[in-house]
Amino acid sequence: METQKVQCSFLYCFRDSLAAEVFRLCFPGRIPEWLAFDNMHHQWLLLAACFWVVFMFMVASKFITLTFKDPDAYGAKQEFLFLTAVPDAGRLPGEKHFPEELQPTGKMLSHSRLPPPLVYMERLELIRNVCRDETLKNLSHTAVSKFVLDRIFVCDKHKILFCQTPKVGNTQWKKVLIVLNGAFPSIEEIPENVVHDHEKNGLPRLSSFSDTEIQKRLKTYFKFFIVRDPFERLISAFKDKFVHNPRFEPWYRHEIAPGIIRKYRRNRTETRGIQFEDFVRYLGDPNHRWLDLQFGDHIIHWVTYVELCAPCEIKYSVIGHHETLEDDAPYILKEAGIDHLVSYPTIPPGITVYNKTKVEHYFLGISKRDIRRLYARFEGDFKLFGYQKPDFLLN
Repeated sequence: METQKVQCSFLYCFRDSLAAEVFRLCFPGRIPEWLAFDNMHHQWLLLAACFWVVFMFMVASKFITLTFKDPDAYGAKQEFLFLTAVPDAGRLPGEKHFPEELQPTGKMLSHSRLPPPLVYMERLELIRNVCRDETLKNLSHTAVSKFVLDRIFVCDKHKILFCQTPKVGNTQWKKVLIVLNGAFPSIEEIPENVVHDHEKNGLPRLSSFSDTEIQKRLKTYFKFFIVRDPFERLISAFKDKFVHNPRFEPWYRHEIAPGIIRKYRRNRTETRGIQFEDFVRYLGDPNHRWLDLQFGDHIIHWVTYVELCAPCEIKYSVIGHHETLEDDAPYILKEAGIDHLVSYPTIPPGITVYNKTKVEHYFLGISKRDIRRLYARFEGDFKLFGYQKPDFLLN
């Protein structure tokens, strides 16, 4: 009995669950006041700890969302990126699934560093010169077909035409035009699922007008589009459609990818999903058009700027560059006379910088022959818009 009291006295000092159990054994049927108070204290501490865990989880979730934000969809509602259902699709050995280091390389030709508005005049002059080059005629000219007219969105209220070049921040420009057309009062109020729904976003295409009305708008409206390093744009298109697919468009993985693999995969025993080298081989094939016809308008995400916007046939007012969008976006709004009505959404720092490391990484292991064939197809885009030939990949 004396030993039990000593034990109870010792455990009483710690006031924990073990002390409570010992007290019960020592004094059956009695609950000390200090123990009732202590239990209540522990319950409040447990509740506070639960709230703290939930709070930290919310903070961690927000951090992960920002960390894995897709640079090509800035300003849009963010979602967690996920791996494609096909293991390791488009990922080369050693690639990590988080933002690569951005490294400026001076990729643009020197005239892009001239002060505005001279730089924009130089861009248009370069296009005119390349369009006159007979040796590049097959790469720089295209008919102003329905395919081209379908790419051009119209804002009649402010007399603006915008040619869509996917994977170059076009979502944000579409939001600008949606607001100007009056469908929504501000960019922030536009639901993300409406931006690309052409039945709801209030953006008519130039192809919806009569021939006379089309010509009238082409001659008198302010016209612009945005370009980006052609190879980096292809990487962005591949990642967006075949790896992440954030808009849940299953046909890219389940219809287009198998078609490319069947035709262009060299190792027929390879069972992985579409790889970037398969994509490069398809794009560089001089006979790619028969497959393009099967894919339909989905090819807009990787065809040339020439095929999308016909820059030698349509006299554009301004050509913006993704790499200098921080300067180009305000200039375009001012030249179009709408800078007092709407602003281009905020551009996250560094998001538009050309990433040579990423380009080298994706082309690592791809044969020089396939890269040269790819460049041969996109040479017109490189020369028309002042992007240097990627000799670090070709030689």
